[in-house]
Amino acid sequence: MRAGFLRQAHPGIFHMLPLGRRVQDKLEALIDKYMFQLGASKLALSSISSEELWAKSGRLKKASPELFHFSDRKDAKYLLSPTHEEEITTLVSSTVKSYKELPVRLYQISRKYRDELRPRHGLLRSREFIMKDLYTFDYSSPLAMATYHEVRAVYARLFDELKLPYLVAEADSGEMGGNLSHEFHFPTPKGEDHIISCSACDYVANEELAESPIIPHQHQAIEKDFMSLKEVSVWHGISRDRLTLINVWYLSPKSSPNHSPNEHEINTHAVKAILPYFDPSIDDPLSLWMDPQQAETSEVSIEPRPRKLVNLVDSRVPLSIGQAIERQDARLPFFSDMLHKSSQGNGVVEVVLQDPSTQQQLNLLRIKEGDSCPRCSGGSLKVQRAIELGHTFHLGTRYSEPLAATVAVPVDQQSKAVTADLQNVATQIPMQMGCHGIGVSRIIGAVADTLADDKGLNWPRVMAPFEVLVVPSKGNEAAALSVYDMLRKNSSKSGPSLDLVLDDRSQSFSWKMHDGDLVGYPVIVVVGRKWRSEQVCEIQCRRLGSRKEVPLEDMVMHIEALLSKL
Repeated sequence: MRAGFLRQAHPGIFHMLPLGRRVQDKLEALIDKYMFQLGASKLALSSISSEELWAKSGRLKKASPELFHFSDRKDAKYLLSPTHEEEITTLVSSTVKSYKELPVRLYQISRKYRDELRPRHGLLRSREFIMKDLYTFDYSSPLAMATYHEVRAVYARLFDELKLPYLVAEADSGEMGGNLSHEFHFPTPKGEDHIISCSACDYVANEELAESPIIPHQHQAIEKDFMSLKEVSVWHGISRDRLTLINVWYLSPKSSPNHSPNEHEINTHAVKAILPYFDPSIDDPLSLWMDPQQAETSEVSIEPRPRKLVNLVDSRVPLSIGQAIERQDARLPFFSDMLHKSSQGNGVVEVVLQDPSTQQQLNLLRIKEGDSCPRCSGGSLKVQRAIELGHTFHLGTRYSEPLAATVAVPVDQQSKAVTADLQNVATQIPMQMGCHGIGVSRIIGAVADTLADDKGLNWPRVMAPFEVLVVPSKGNEAAALSVYDMLRKNSSKSGPSLDLVLDDRSQSFSWKMHDGDLVGYPVIVVVGRKWRSEQVCEIQCRRLGSRKEVPLEDMVMHIEALLSKL
């Protein structure tokens, strides 16, 4: 903001100023280059979508709190799109009728909208943002998987050209759907996400999908004095309708004498995977559940349900304590007279010791540095903070089935396999889809926030508003214009001209240099006192720690050598 790239208009909403627009244009041009390599065609979908389409796909109710809703004068229901799966599926379905017209690869770079509860970190968590979305359509699962891996390879080349460190992590598809996805992360201490990687093998996953070895329930008896219960803690969560209290029982760390039972050691993603109705956004679930009035005025089910208590027992908790939880033993934390009074004798209490879908014991604690790798025997896990910059999803028929996006294919009547024989009877099958996103404004925010130093921003070459800044010292304004012209002319002989800008403003030399550092130009050419006598300029690159006096004939080569490292 101080460097003049953007201004905040409203909470989570920003105006992009000329310098910021140049950075955005550079990044979009880079994305266009790699989408062209995929054979993808660019289009622009409307930011307005119909609630009816989202209801058909089954996402309207789940995503509703994060959507901007509005109605037209005829009371038709619309929303501002945070993503365009429903619209693109409907569009392609209305156009593509035969498997011979596939594959189709379409992408857009557009504004998206999300009613973020707490916008923060500038462009990293905003209510309006710029996204690149690539949508792919194939007629068979093997072809769709081949497309998926091709996109992943192109993404890797794109991030390689940005010259930023990145991690590719196995990820949970979440509300987007599908059963395969990967995230591209920029590791930084300022990140909101946690990426888990192994020291010995190639295992990398985000925290939602990361695994750690299950430690079986310990078959130990509870001592008569119940001393072992001092090691068990309970963490509370609540359902969206406020009628179900969720208790997560786990062993307190012995090394932490001041450990708080509600310290955030619980893997809330694991809880939500078992109990999809869990609402992780509530800070004080216990008091909310204990107050019947609040429960009644919150989200109400279609059919009245009794208040419920679900106990999830982590695999590290001894079975004997699990049995005490089943008995609602009053000597355990939380099970007290207050609980029994609050349930008024008609509450439902459940104890869950195994994942209903996998029948495995529950692993409900967040992975910590040094935990054992689930994929190899000798590795230990590393936990890194990171910012998600891109995400690839194999959607399969998640949207094509509910939205009836089908194509005609010939079918062998005996094997029912798709063939190229047009004499066979045709049948309709849902298209196989993929969705692949890159957060354009998020990359801008992540790079600006993470690569900055105490003097200012530090842009990679492909994103910098200009590659080279020419700054004249006092009395060398005309000479600086000549240097600018010669650099442009000489650089164009061997390829594209350098992207140059001349600071011809009336401010002092020191002010211009300070502003050049603040803006973050990769290379600064200072036309100083040695120009007239020796035709030498000082070329600076703050990010590489380089400062060198270079004669005119060598300037282009020296500048290109610096830029090639950025």
